[in-house]
Amino acid sequence: MIYSRRNFLKTGAATVAGLAFSNSILAAVAGKNAPSGAAETYTSLRLESGARAFTSKAVEATIAEIKAKINDPKLAWMFENCFPNTLDTTVTHKIVNGVPDTFVITGDIHAMWLRDSSAQVWPYLPLAGKDDALKAMINGLIRRQAACVCIDPYANAFNDGPTGSEWEKDLTDMKPELHERKWEIDSLCYTIRLAYHYWKTTGDASAFDATWQKAAQLIYRTFVEQQRKTDRGPYNFQRQTERQLDTLSNDGWGNPVRPVGLIVSSFRPSDDATTFGFLIPSNLFAVVSLRQLAEIYTSVIGDSRFAAQCTTLAAEVETAVNKYGVTERAGYGKVYAYEVDGFGNCLCMDDANVPSLLSLPYLGYCDATDELYQNTRRLIWSKDNPYFFSGAVAEGVGGPHIGYDYIWPMSIAMRALTSTDEEEIRRCVKTLRDTDGNTGFMHESFHKDDAAKFTRKWFAWANTLFGELIVKVSQ
Repeated sequence: MIYSRRNFLKTGAATVAGLAFSNSILAAVAGKNAPSGAAETYTSLRLESGARAFTSKAVEATIAEIKAKINDPKLAWMFENCFPNTLDTTVTHKIVNGVPDTFVITGDIHAMWLRDSSAQVWPYLPLAGKDDALKAMINGLIRRQAACVCIDPYANAFNDGPTGSEWEKDLTDMKPELHERKWEIDSLCYTIRLAYHYWKTTGDASAFDATWQKAAQLIYRTFVEQQRKTDRGPYNFQRQTERQLDTLSNDGWGNPVRPVGLIVSSFRPSDDATTFGFLIPSNLFAVVSLRQLAEIYTSVIGDSRFAAQCTTLAAEVETAVNKYGVTERAGYGKVYAYEVDGFGNCLCMDDANVPSLLSLPYLGYCDATDELYQNTRRLIWSKDNPYFFSGAVAEGVGGPHIGYDYIWPMSIAMRALTSTDEEEIRRCVKTLRDTDGNTGFMHESFHKDDAAKFTRKWFAWANTLFGELIVKVSQ
């Protein structure tokens, strides 16, 4: 059965305990209240080894190494469950025509999002040089993503073949290979991010073949089209739905924008429609990605002309963000807006999904100490962000995809991953440990007053992001 990304609530028991650290964030933990039921003994919830979709020796060695550093049994248990979840449950890897090919589903939805699949394998990249099988798996995903972009650079999610999907009746240029066709800048940025960092980590440029180069050209062309300088471009989208944010206004074109050099993103990384088409965190992500493309084309492919085009577009977008995407807020000073339209209208908020304003240092756009970022960060983690929620069990950022009072663990993990404050990181780790709904896994979201009310029992991106955080703080 295929579930929508807006999923039903699951229930269970929750536990709250205290953490205490010394020397490092994971060095010592106190207050070990065991949850009830099967988790009481903290038995691994991973699939049996023979049933796992993919196995990496380097990942298994990392699990053993990190677990040995964690004194809190529940936190160690959660890390073992979560960190390998993408490999255990979502990866299909094979060799096709002599080269690797990898398809990665999100978890409870049997489709591959360009964003999610990139983010799901991201925590394993540092290990790729130590494990040839893992390296081949990621190489295969880079190749599959390039092939997907060549099918349609405007699509966000793909099937494993021309199988059609529940969204095939959407009013847009659907193809049987597409699971969904929501135009989101970040889908293409994540495709570049994975390929670039794989190359930088391993030194392997074999994935930059003719198909990948065609995809890179399409990515650039799509960004330029969606600057909408001469017309609205080829993309529009409508869906028959009761959810306002699942479709676009104005016959599928979205709200008007003034062509000022920014790139329209019709949808957010939550797959919700934008209010104002220029989504600032995604535009800044595009700046990073275009500069990465330029480096690849300079150092690997030897095409200085296209590299210069990418560099020029990155500079144009960044200049436009600084002019139109920054606003003044009382009590905070200058901050990044979340969305703007070029006419002077802006939306000040943040959404938990990445790219978010909170995640800008994580994505490589700015330093975590940057003044404009710090001003924005204070706004995000406050009641002046309409999607910041604080309750009996946690505080954090959610978004309209799930709605009122639901916090996304992703926002808490991202707060820690972009923090330079050990105490802040400690609180984030504690909150994540105590809001799993007694399941041993992360979820899409949970209720601010009761972590036993959560969405998406199987959401691999959140699981591996949690694992990435634990690895980082253990170092």
